[in-house]
Amino acid sequence: MSEKELEKTVKGWKDTIDTENKGSLEWERELIFAARTQRGYEIDYDAGMQWGCSPTETFLASVVGCMAIDVTFFLKKMHVEIKTFKVDYSGKRNATPPQYYKSMDMTIKVSANGITPKKIERAISLSQEKYCSVYHSLREDIKVTVDYEIIENSD
Repeated sequence: MSEKELEKTVKGWKDTIDTENKGSLEWERELIFAARTQRGYEIDYDAGMQWGCSPTETFLASVVGCMAIDVTFFLKKMHVEIKTFKVDYSGKRNATPPQYYKSMDMTIKVSANGITPKKIERAISLSQEKYCSVYHSLREDIKVTVDYEIIENSD
């Protein structure tokens, strides 16, 4: 699929994205909060990480989730039949406040028919260079690496 054809399919999909997101966050007790998105999804946050996750955990998962959505979207448009798709990820944070992420590492593990290194590299590149809005909301000094592993089908 050509670059222009990919642009057309992405334009139709990305045009449906809300330009403003809203939600609410309510204190429950101690340092525990419940966030509710505009669509009604709830996320529990807990500074002690016993009753919920930390905001930095969900931030990192959001970067990975956004890129995974883009990459699978592009692979499908490239006529790749995905069998399995998993991303292992980690992030390294600054040791002292502000404890922002200094680096993020992702490894995409994918099993698919019709996949080639060129296709997955192109899909990753499109996500990182243009389409992943969460990735583009990061600090400019964060080093993000994305590797991949094509798993051969056992069919």
